[in-house]
Amino acid sequence: MDFRSLMRSYNLDEVDKKLGERFWHPVEVAHLNNWVLKATAIKGEFPWQSNEDDELFWVYKGEMLLETESSMLSLKEGEGTVIPKGIRHKQRASDRAVVLHLEPA
Repeated sequence: MDFRSLMRSYNLDEVDKKLGERFWHPVEVAHLNNWVLKATAIKGEFPWQSNEDDELFWVYKGEMLLETESSMLSLKEGEGTVIPKGIRHKQRASDRAVVLHLEPA
């Protein structure tokens, strides 16, 4: 089997351009097993939420503040974290940021 026909490359700079200034509208980057990698341009504040599964956040560009009911975490470009399932959280960014997040498909 020729695996080259099954593989593809991903370019985050192209994904960033596709996101533009359309905030809080995720774009699917890749699927793997039962997971999906998404990218989102963020600015401002997202409402409180909690998820049934763990969620990974990784800042590709800019800075993001993640807040839980008991703490705050500032993530800079190149930094990431995992929010455990069931933890209420919200994200915010004073300037445009691009965040990658991995979650169940």
